[in-house]
Amino acid sequence: MSRSFNRSTELYARAVTKMPAGVSSPVRAFRHVGGTPVYMQKGEGAFVTDEDGNRYVDFCLAWGPLILGHAHPAVVEAVTKAAKDGLAFGTVHRHEVEMSELVLRGFSWADRVRLVVSGTEAVQTALRLARATTNRRVILKFSGCYHGHVDSMLVKAGSGLVTQGLADSAGVFATGDTLVAPLGDMAALDAAFKEHGDAIAAIIVEPLPGNNGLLIQERAWLQALRERTQKHGALLIFDEVISGFRFGFHGYGKVVGVQPDLTTLGKIVGGGLPVAAVVGGAAIIDRLAPLGPVYQAGTMAANPVALAAGIATLKELESGRPYAALEKLGEAFDRAKAAVKDRVQFARVGSVFWPYLDTSEPVPTNAEKISQKAIGAFRERYKRWLDAGHYLPPSAYEVGFLSSAHSVEQVEAMVRAVGG
Repeated sequence: MSRSFNRSTELYARAVTKMPAGVSSPVRAFRHVGGTPVYMQKGEGAFVTDEDGNRYVDFCLAWGPLILGHAHPAVVEAVTKAAKDGLAFGTVHRHEVEMSELVLRGFSWADRVRLVVSGTEAVQTALRLARATTNRRVILKFSGCYHGHVDSMLVKAGSGLVTQGLADSAGVFATGDTLVAPLGDMAALDAAFKEHGDAIAAIIVEPLPGNNGLLIQERAWLQALRERTQKHGALLIFDEVISGFRFGFHGYGKVVGVQPDLTTLGKIVGGGLPVAAVVGGAAIIDRLAPLGPVYQAGTMAANPVALAAGIATLKELESGRPYAALEKLGEAFDRAKAAVKDRVQFARVGSVFWPYLDTSEPVPTNAEKISQKAIGAFRERYKRWLDAGHYLPPSAYEVGFLSSAHSVEQVEAMVRAVGG
């Protein structure tokens, strides 16, 4: 049954006269799947409701932060209390201490954390630290990995750029110090270090790439990154803005048994509000101002209301209950996908999944092998899923998420709908 989107259409007509493409971030546009963006009004648990009163089971979940679902009571209570105490101070406050302690409990190998506002800012800070620590300039990244809109990282960067058909961003010129290699390509990795090893300050990688499809990497390859960086005196940066705290009260590095020098975090650590972080050893992080010579600052960093949301989310996760619920949902997901395997493939790691609508080949593990058949099929079917009440990220390159607020029945219904 087709749904009405009159109010969303009206709002979008106003928005395009005031904002580029009518949105605040290009990857949030619906151009990839056709139509106009759906304007959401309310989120509760596993559901979102749009401005036209249409209700959906949400598998986008604000692009990952809402691991507990929308408006979790503990998070809402914490944010309400913090807001009543003051929206911002411009001073230090107790939430900074509590948040730092919580984050570091999840990263036992790290000594320090710097709290920032966005994943982009966390990556920018990590890169600056890497260059200052090694006194080198070059950064090695991998095609299909997205590390925010830092200028030097907008090369072969993932979903937003791929969705828009761009390899780079106009207006970005300072990419000469960025090397790009294919994911999982050992020969390309060794060639980069053979030619540039003395100049490479760091490798940055999503250990579980999730912004250009879910491109699951072999543990041996991630271990090779650690070995090559140690051999050549470079740092290893894991970008865990998506994966941090999603598979347990830790990072994905613990899942694969690889310890980086720095990890960037975002999304879940903010519980739905803008919080991000860089974690690492004291020898590196203590180079940051005001203690060291690496400048980094931000008026809204460690905002007390935003940190209250993050603290409440992390406390709930630390109990282990949400992870147990997500494990059951993952089992239900696998049972459901077995029934549609002839029509769709899914990549899944824990509560992150990616529908791949091409069954003629295995699900790819690097960006170059994503088929246009899969992309086209996603575009053709997306409105059908909306009409059936399932809200997935509006891009074939984006991953979907499960939350502890979802039910087994909701997950099974979504998998059947995508494979229908």
